[in-house]
Amino acid sequence: MSSVITVKHLTMKYVVTKDRADSVKEYLIRYLKRQLTRDEFIALDDISFKVGKGEVVGIVGLNGSGKSTLLKLISGVLKPTSGTVERVGSVAPLIELGAGFDDDLTARENIYLNGAVMGFSHREMAKKYDAIISFAELEKFQDRALKTFSSGMRARLGFSVATATKPEVLIVDEILGVGDFLFKEKSEARIKELMAGGTTVLLVSHTIKQIRELCSRALWLDEGHLLMDGATREVCDAYEAGAGAL
Repeated sequence: MSSVITVKHLTMKYVVTKDRADSVKEYLIRYLKRQLTRDEFIALDDISFKVGKGEVVGIVGLNGSGKSTLLKLISGVLKPTSGTVERVGSVAPLIELGAGFDDDLTARENIYLNGAVMGFSHREMAKKYDAIISFAELEKFQDRALKTFSSGMRARLGFSVATATKPEVLIVDEILGVGDFLFKEKSEARIKELMAGGTTVLLVSHTIKQIRELCSRALWLDEGHLLMDGATREVCDAYEAGAGAL
C-alpha cells in the first residue's frame, strides 16, 4: 500500500507567557526589558507514522493531547518546530469550517472564491454550484452576505464546499458534530461516500463510537506523545480503559 501521508519526527512547541500585563504598553515594556517569564509547551513530541492510500484513520485522546495540532500540521495550516510532513495528492481539511470565507461576500461569491483558492476554475465550480448549495440547504440564502449567517449555516456551507471536490485526503476535526441531527446524518453519509470512493481520511472525534464505526485503524495521543497505533478495536479499548482510570 503506497503512503499518501508520511509524518517523520514531528514536534510542535509553543512559547507561553506566564506574566499578566494590564495593557499592551506594559507588555511591550516588560518584553523589551526582558522581564517576561515564558514557558515552553510541547504540543507534539517526536511523532512518526504513515497513512496508506484509502486508509481511514481515527485519532483519539483527551483534550489537550495534541489531536487538533496534529491535523493542522498535516493539512499545512501550521508549520512544525521540527520534523516533516509529506503529502501526496489534494488535501481537504475540515478543521475550521468557513475560516477562509469573506463575511462581506455572499454565499455564492464565497463558493467561487474558495474554489479558486483550491485551484478550480470558475467553470468547474459552476458545475458543482447547485449541488453545493443544495447540500448546504442554503437555496434561499445564496445571495445574502455571510455576515448575516448563523454559525450553523456557515459550517454547512464550509462542509459542502470542502467535500464537493472529492479530495484524495480528507482531514476531519469533530465536523460530524456540526449542525442539527439531520445534517449530522447527511455529513456522515457524505464522508462514508468519500471513503467508499477511495479517499484517505484522518478523523478526530470525541465520540469513540464514531471512530469504531468509521475507522479501520486508530492512533492514541497522550500529552503530545503517540501512545498507540494499531487496529481500531484494540486502540479504542485501551484508550477507554486508560482514560477511565484517570
